[in-house]
Amino acid sequence: MNQEFVLSQNCPATVIPAGDKVRLSAGTKVFITQSLGGNVTVRTDQGLFQIAKENAGLIEGYTVKEEATALVGGAFSEEAVWSAMKTCFDPEIPVNIVDLGLVYDLSIEKTPAGGHSVEVKMTLTAPGCGMGPVIAEDARSKIARLPTVESAKVHIVWDPQWTPQMISETGRKVLGIE
Repeated sequence: MNQEFVLSQNCPATVIPAGDKVRLSAGTKVFITQSLGGNVTVRTDQGLFQIAKENAGLIEGYTVKEEATALVGGAFSEEAVWSAMKTCFDPEIPVNIVDLGLVYDLSIEKTPAGGHSVEVKMTLTAPGCGMGPVIAEDARSKIARLPTVESAKVHIVWDPQWTPQMISETGRKVLGIE
């Protein structure tokens, strides 16, 4: 993409990879490097930042892409949870967290009220990545929006340690590695 845009007003953003919350000033020139999963990764002369979907409208001339629904047949299912997680991306890598091999475990339980409690164990590509909580919260919030989900939790774990061999065939194709 790499087209230059300008921020129309002060904009909340997250520093990549540190994960610190900052405000980019109105008038800041940004180059969009990735806009997958609803959030937008931008490059400025100050570095890389992620702008959350709800603030992407502050990028003058940029059209926010509507996120594909994660619902399969309009009902809750394990497949719907996996689909929701496939709309979550590491802001530096154009592969979703499932195909990147970051999701280690998915547990779904029925609740007494007839809904669902969902817990996910995932890792990151690097232990020091400050974006971990941001990525995990993106996954949690998308799972929580599925019908009948009463509780959604995403835990970051470090065992086993992630390696590039965990990337799916689909992810390898996107990254150009075989």
